[in-house]
Amino acid sequence: MAVGPIANRYYVLRSYVSRSRPLAMTRSAPKRPAARPNDPGILILTSLAAGPKHGPALAKDIEQFAGVVLGPGTLYGALTRLEQRGLIEPLASDDRRRPYALTAAGRVSLSDAIDDMRRIADAGAARLRQAEGLRPSGAWS
Repeated sequence: MAVGPIANRYYVLRSYVSRSRPLAMTRSAPKRPAARPNDPGILILTSLAAGPKHGPALAKDIEQFAGVVLGPGTLYGALTRLEQRGLIEPLASDDRRRPYALTAAGRVSLSDAIDDMRRIADAGAARLRQAEGLRPSGAWS
């Protein structure tokens, strides 16, 4: 077995390859954020639907309406990805804080995600109602 820098290089390469998903390497990235209610992209798009905001104002708004605290790395990483996908755009500012606004594509993406979440919530509610009708009295209480 090799000892020294060669072993370290092998470990890093092996670690990287074993954590990569073949599906991610063969399929292109989705054009819109995943439709999860706690997804940073969805939270940011939802906040920007009310109007342009800079990073700290986004974090505060998201915490208020969703109860989710986004750390700076998560927030600014998501802002970068949303901007690269054309879902948000930076606005000019005299201040060092850079406000962002929702684009037309961002509105469509948010609307699609909301429709997806609504469909899933409706299916879940229907299944719960069905399960309530099937359970014997006194069960699950």
